[in-house]
Amino acid sequence: MADRVKIYIDGQNVYNCARVAFFPHRHDRHFTDGQFDPMALGRLLASRDTRGFARDVDEVRVYTGRPDSAKDPRTYAAHMKQCARWTADGCTVIHRPLRYPFDHPRVPAQEKGIDVQLSIDVVAGAIDRDYDIAVVFSTDTDLRPAIEFVANRFTGLPRIELAAWSSPTSVRRIPVSGDRAVWCHHLDHFDYEEVADATDYTK
Repeated sequence: MADRVKIYIDGQNVYNCARVAFFPHRHDRHFTDGQFDPMALGRLLASRDTRGFARDVDEVRVYTGRPDSAKDPRTYAAHMKQCARWTADGCTVIHRPLRYPFDHPRVPAQEKGIDVQLSIDVVAGAIDRDYDIAVVFSTDTDLRPAIEFVANRFTGLPRIELAAWSSPTSVRRIPVSGDRAVWCHHLDHFDYEEVADATDYTK
């Protein structure tokens, strides 16, 4: 029987890290550079066998901040189109409202609580045996306690893995301490090109 792989994607973090890793100095960098297809990314990660067992994507979960429709209607509309695409492809989208500072738009809106939600879901999924393997794609160190809990609490399955973009100028992953090493899938520019999404959702 194939291992059930659940993919947890920190949407904004994965997008921003792709831009740093693969589009760091381009003067013509477009806002679509760094976008990705979550379902294609999930299938790619599930195909990267680490134990010699078959792996099937059980679920792809994307965590994202949601713009305010009144404060930023254009970004909100694009965000909703993108989320609708992800949902139609079979992903589960988990969203929380963005926090807007008093001096917005000079200071951009920020995600609030999405990392906590992702952490809770990873831990709860392990306790409930909701997956055999969880792959967390993020470099946010706020997720470290949840990852270490799963890695050090369980022997065999469920098991947790990490994923991060990797380039000559950017090699980052969440550091994990404890008795058990946590495997990290380092995805390069060729991998990114397999899952890139050049759609302009503002149109």
